[in-house]
Amino acid sequence: MLSARAACLDSADMSLWLLNHVSTFTLALVTVGGTVLLALAGSVLVRRRYPSVAEGEHNDMVGVALGMFGAIYGIILAFVIVTLWTQMEDTQTIIASEATDAALIARDAAAFPAPVRARLDAELSGYVHAVVEKQWPRMRAGRPSYGATESHLRAAFEVLQSYDPKSRREQVFYEEAVGNINDIAAQRRARLTMAEQELPPLLQVLAFGGAFVLIPLTFLYGVRMLRIQLLFVGSVAVLIGFSLLLVFVLDRPFAGELSVSPAPYRQGALAQYWAP
Repeated sequence: MLSARAACLDSADMSLWLLNHVSTFTLALVTVGGTVLLALAGSVLVRRRYPSVAEGEHNDMVGVALGMFGAIYGIILAFVIVTLWTQMEDTQTIIASEATDAALIARDAAAFPAPVRARLDAELSGYVHAVVEKQWPRMRAGRPSYGATESHLRAAFEVLQSYDPKSRREQVFYEEAVGNINDIAAQRRARLTMAEQELPPLLQVLAFGGAFVLIPLTFLYGVRMLRIQLLFVGSVAVLIGFSLLLVFVLDRPFAGELSVSPAPYRQGALAQYWAP
């Protein structure tokens, strides 16, 4: 059991390394191109080893099996891709919400006395820098850490907790700032949770293992002309290879070229914390 878990961890580390160090174009060439080449080679070998396949003697049975397995596998792939795409969009929403809450606090702080505003700005600046410069690389590597931003967030809480609003105007902005910093804490937890998410092993087996069932079935569907059969097999392989590529690159929202960006932490009211 421990060895299986270690193998899963090694596989996860390898996938993260590939996403972070190999371009999406190269991954596409390897995944889609490799799938097509293997499928075409397999089809040719089957025709040579079993010449009767080209006569289509078993096309009725193979056609039923292809239709059944193709439908089931298509539903599984569609479900996985939609789930991963939704996860990516949810992650982007979480990041945008966290950055927006931080920007709102920066704007609300303008209503506070200068010493309080200066302390709060300093902690907000430290927080967004820690998110982008310290926490983001760890999330890309699949090892998120609360400690990278904990001190700045705690200090910002302490600034607000020790401040006693004097006027009605300060009280209104103070309540807004408190609500927003609580939201930042919640969004940070959600963001770090998303950084640890990956496709469950069972769905990985179904998504990637299903290709090893469906593609070989296409070898058994006989067509007299070799070119037509290779076109049929290659088309199926392209579709499956591209789908598997989407599953691979969308599985980790913080890794790879298609990952979510930390740009919201540098924009709007937060841009002042990045001024040279």
